[in-house]
Amino acid sequence: MIILVLNSGSSSIKYKLFDISKNSEKLLDKGVLERIGEKISSHKEALAIILKKMNRDIEAVGHRVVHGGDVFKESTLIDEGAIKSIERFSELAPLHNPPSLLTINESRNILSGIPHAAVFDTSFYQDMPERAYLYAIPYKFFEKYRIRKYGFHGTSHRYVATKAASILKRPLEKLSLITCHLGNGCSITAVENGKAIDTSMGFTPLEGLVMGTRSGDVDAAILPYIMEKENLDINAVIDLLNKKSGLLGISGISNDMREIIKEMGKNKKAALAFDLFSYRIKKYIGAYAGVMGGCDAVVFTGGIGENQPLLMKDICKGVVAKSAKVLIIPTDEELMIARDTFELVKYANLRR
Repeated sequence: MIILVLNSGSSSIKYKLFDISKNSEKLLDKGVLERIGEKISSHKEALAIILKKMNRDIEAVGHRVVHGGDVFKESTLIDEGAIKSIERFSELAPLHNPPSLLTINESRNILSGIPHAAVFDTSFYQDMPERAYLYAIPYKFFEKYRIRKYGFHGTSHRYVATKAASILKRPLEKLSLITCHLGNGCSITAVENGKAIDTSMGFTPLEGLVMGTRSGDVDAAILPYIMEKENLDINAVIDLLNKKSGLLGISGISNDMREIIKEMGKNKKAALAFDLFSYRIKKYIGAYAGVMGGCDAVVFTGGIGENQPLLMKDICKGVVAKSAKVLIIPTDEELMIARDTFELVKYANLRR
């Protein structure tokens, strides 16, 4: 089955074209179109450029969607009901769901005779226990507004957990893993017996680890304090936590770990940013190992996780048990999306 995978951001579309069958997975083409709204006028034009490149008949399309709320516990074929739900969850992911919807709607118009599937970053976390996903605020806010930990990067965590089981030559259902997706956005997930039982990101992708420009965990009382002292409104302080904090905020240099490492020998704030980043990861690994009673492997992925051995060595020192393996696995969210799309279409065809 020839499957096109589309991963849309506010100003870019990544794509991969796969030939997927029961026994093989072949990557046929890949690329990224950037600066949509500048060099390329719209997502519609970007999609037309991508489709013009394709020299194969596309049989299905898989779409990455960041937020599926607590409605989508697994990937789904897209219909009007699914689109309405994705629109509803745009309130919780305003930078991510709207561009996905644009691409979904345009691709369904152009490729109208084939199935389209949505694969959600949040679906991997829908079976977490209540003790892991609830916040200790009045329960009525969960009932009224579904305020809970949703988690993100789920497709990446699911892919590397599956790959780790293959490398370790053990069933995923019999492993305890800690998977670390470290890039400009960072998250850690505890995977026990094939299920995500906790994760560092929360109601939004702001919670958890120190990231490129995001603060990660902070005392909530800091927000009104900064607002009063700096005369900021709520939008300004949320922007500060999302776009001006993290590695960039501490170092004053960059949100890029490569730049931080290059400067840390001569710049104390760069060294501090490195230490803070590493320390927060160690805390989460230790916490998740404690919850699971140890782990079989710690897995690193993402731009930082795959390419910064100095950082990985610092993180693992003293926190990863000698009995646990340390694995570095390049993530492939698009392949995971293609696999889900293949299974959904195959199942739909069997039911006809």
